Amino acid sequence: MLTAQPNLEPGTLPTSWITGGPNCLEVPSWQVHQYNPTFFILRESGCINYEKPFLYLILGKDRALLIDTGAGPVDTTAVTHKLIAKLPLTVVHSHGHGDHVQGDKTFTDMPDVTLIAATVDAEQKAFGIANWPDQPGSIDLGDRIIDVIAIPGHQSAHVAYYDRKTGILLTGDHLYPGRLYIADFPAYVASTRRLVEFTGSHPVAHILGCHIEQSSTPYVDYPTGTAYQPHEHSLELGRAHLLELMAALDALHGTPAKVFLRDLTIYPVPPRK
Repeated sequence: MLTAQPNLEPGTLPTSWITGGPNCLEVPSWQVHQYNPTFFILRESGCINYEKPFLYLILGKDRALLIDTGAGPVDTTAVTHKLIAKLPLTVVHSHGHGDHVQGDKTFTDMPDVTLIAATVDAEQKAFGIANWPDQPGSIDLGDRIIDVIAIPGHQSAHVAYYDRKTGILLTGDHLYPGRLYIADFPAYVASTRRLVEFTGSHPVAHILGCHIEQSSTPYVDYPTGTAYQPHEHSLELGRAHLLELMAALDALHGTPAKVFLRDLTIYPVPPRK
């Protein structure tokens, strides 16, 4: 028996992504993938920075939203403004680590650009989060609501973004195919539970993070600093991965430890100063 399906705008994802080689002279600075007419995925080349972060650009009727600005010496404005036409742009972040904010300076003082700092205070104000981190916020792009869920643990100002039109949940460095670095273990567990609860009442087409570190071979990842990853894992995960992560965290009973799962690794680390 068929059941009613959520009314989500579909899109497509590539079977593979450009990474950082083998010949950097032949690798573009950015790979731009159009998931659908109003949702773009940008990947920075590993030839610029080995982190190879993913950025997300979402177009509404009134505004465009860019999530993260990239790593290293990168001109993010050049690639972004080719895609948004004449829409005003709001620039936000998944969190405040350097490989996600280093392109901020290219947006400073630009007309029709609002840059939201990757701090708890700035995000609370911009997204209307009165009770951090328990209460979700949102941003209206015009006929398109993006929900914002506070998920500290990897970093104190980390947030996830949920696009109601596509059902895509953007989880930054909290959940992606790779090493999930956890600086504040209790906060990370609580944030993961918050995502589980949120997705229990919101359809999830894909979970997309900001990196790929896992290889296409189960339980095998690429070492830190790898620019060229010819056999990397797919970017997209699903809610099943979120539930698997939650179960593995619960099984630790509050004691941080590395846990190697098929598509990701729980990886506690000391907090960054």
